[in-house]
Amino acid sequence: MKKTLLLSLLSIALPLQAAESWLLKLERWGNPSYMTLHLQDEQGKLSGTLDGDSLSGTRQGKTLAFTVTDKAGRRYSYQARAAAAGLEGSADFPDTNDAQARARHSFTARRLPERMSSAPQLHEFRPKDYSNEFSATRPPVLTIWPGDSVHTSTIDSGGVDEHGVTRALFGNPQTGPFFVMGAEAGDTLVVQLRRLRLNRDYADSLDSIVGRAQSTGLAARAAALGKPVRWKLDREKGLASPEGGSPALRGLAVPVRPMLGGLAVAPPDGPPFSTGDTGRFGGNMDFNEVVEGNTVYLPVQQPGALLYLGDAHALQGDGETSQYALETSMDVEFTVQLIKGKAIGMPRVESPTQIMTLGQAGSLDDALRIATAGMTQWLQQDYGLSLQDSAILLGSAVQYSVANLAGRSVGVAAKLNKSLLPRR
Repeated sequence: MKKTLLLSLLSIALPLQAAESWLLKLERWGNPSYMTLHLQDEQGKLSGTLDGDSLSGTRQGKTLAFTVTDKAGRRYSYQARAAAAGLEGSADFPDTNDAQARARHSFTARRLPERMSSAPQLHEFRPKDYSNEFSATRPPVLTIWPGDSVHTSTIDSGGVDEHGVTRALFGNPQTGPFFVMGAEAGDTLVVQLRRLRLNRDYADSLDSIVGRAQSTGLAARAAALGKPVRWKLDREKGLASPEGGSPALRGLAVPVRPMLGGLAVAPPDGPPFSTGDTGRFGGNMDFNEVVEGNTVYLPVQQPGALLYLGDAHALQGDGETSQYALETSMDVEFTVQLIKGKAIGMPRVESPTQIMTLGQAGSLDDALRIATAGMTQWLQQDYGLSLQDSAILLGSAVQYSVANLAGRSVGVAAKLNKSLLPRR
């Protein structure tokens, strides 16, 4: 979006050749939109970008004026005044339904921090509260830069922490969001999962089978299912065992494989999504390859990306067929990177041996189509394969798994072994 911008700065005028970054929050009929403003001042002559588009203008004292025009030739003007928290004012926009009319909207802006060191930083973050929405309007809990790492923690899907204390409302409460400097719509956020470690000695699940996995006959016999199951986690040995099970399961011990059920960036402008939902932004993916050592790629759709994570599982089979996996809390360490100007269609996951794309939709058929389209996009973007080349490779080597059956949407993952791919 391109705009003509008249900004009244804070009490100090911009110095010669000063570079500033601002986050603008525009209120349009009660609906917020966010934009990134990069501004350069050279002896009163202004240049820079607004949402990635170039601008030009002038500065006179504490007042700035510059013009940005969108690709359709529409012009936007803002008037702002200094305030304690940054800038505030009103904006003059073309009416969305009448090309000859104009509309005024209020806005605020806050100055984005400058990086104090070019060296990657490790941040320790202890959450004080949690989010039950994937939203662009929730204030960031921490600002980080590409290359930085964060050591933090999550609580379980019921809102319970490592000490057994309820800290949030049930429904996959998330830690975050983390604001990644430089991230803008059209970029790809890279999340490297350095450490996922269990931090308590139990997990909770159900003796259930999700409705999507039930035949008519099985459904008639499964009516009594859905009771809670407590699992003992032996963190030293890396094993999980159900407590109080039937004699047939006595002695059962399965190796844990800690994973994050929830990983997302903020969705585009509009109503927020529940932390039980999924989409192109990621979300409650419940994909059991979101594990330590793997890398997750998410398409940025808001300034700062706004990264959320949570819904830790000690272990989950394909599809999360028990409705709840082995729900628990976890210590997490991750590193973020940024690929500028590269848009991807859906979440991607990379392991040391495979590349994987995740399709999420209301049906398995649609999820399969999205996962396949995402894999062909990856092969063409990063490996230089034509669509014909991709079809031949998929037909001989692709693996599909059901990632999630327990949510309002379902997930299908397409996987390819990296040993079969040409070098990048």
